[in-house]
Amino acid sequence: MNNYDLIFSLGKKILEGSQLTFDEALSLTTIEESDIPILLGVANKIREKFTGSYVDTCQILNARSGNCTEDCKFCAQSAHHDVEVDVYPLMNENAIVQAAQRAEADSAYRFCVITSGCGMEGDRDFEKITAAIEKIGQETTLERCCSLGTLQEQHVAALKKAGITRYHHNLETSESHFGEICTTHTYKERIDTIKRVKAADIEVCSGGIIGMGETWRQRIELAFTLKELDVDSVPINVLNPIKGTALENQEKLNPMEILQTFAIFRMILPTKIIRYAGGREHNLGELVPLGFLSGVNGMLIGHYLTTQGRGASKDLQTVTDLGLKLLKNA
Repeated sequence: MNNYDLIFSLGKKILEGSQLTFDEALSLTTIEESDIPILLGVANKIREKFTGSYVDTCQILNARSGNCTEDCKFCAQSAHHDVEVDVYPLMNENAIVQAAQRAEADSAYRFCVITSGCGMEGDRDFEKITAAIEKIGQETTLERCCSLGTLQEQHVAALKKAGITRYHHNLETSESHFGEICTTHTYKERIDTIKRVKAADIEVCSGGIIGMGETWRQRIELAFTLKELDVDSVPINVLNPIKGTALENQEKLNPMEILQTFAIFRMILPTKIIRYAGGREHNLGELVPLGFLSGVNGMLIGHYLTTQGRGASKDLQTVTDLGLKLLKNA
């Protein structure tokens, strides 16, 4: 079967309500580059059928930065790396709430409070974080999310009580590649946190970073793990190598391969949010709008944890120029 027949047959299968097998998804990684635009079009059709024309926007806040004990090779906030990055303790409640109000003014649908560190076990800031999340609920109409690392059941319960509707916790990469990226905690710890959050009926936002030396098979492995965990939102970051980290010399991915990845994730996860995340400007440049024609239906707007984005207004203009709609808060 030639490439375009393969793409159309698998697209038809999904549009009719069936699911891709692992081997079928893997077959889409070997198509010729000239056939990638066909794949993007099919993925876009699948996005339109299963998730409509609305884009879920989220703005994040780096509420506590740097000095992380973990050795994740990509991360500027790891204490294991020699990176010039802002280091500061947890922001005070008023500063966190004000950041949320700015996100609301920027037309974000969702706001995510992020802290550096492995997790909340024994973390003295946890009660301050939950108090700030409650206050955001009183002062804005934003959906509230947070990313605080690994959680135990008592943390999940407290976050739900505070008003968290979605929890972010990336797997980062496949289990078979994880040991090449991080050695200070296990893949199972990440999965256990996701399962605890799902068990509490809180949505999960979990994805990873592509371009960290993983194979195509490992990329597909990540997508199927996320499918098995039934996560609700899948952020796909593209590595932006930061000087001083262990991956500072990692070779950039071909832009068409990045778009191909978005499309394949959409085909594996037809009903989920596939979210544009960090690294898109650095790796795609003028091709950023094509992500929304590759099956993407969510995005971080504004800036990232330690790097700059295009700014919320440009991000939102891209969405509206493509005829898509922004999710709005009540």
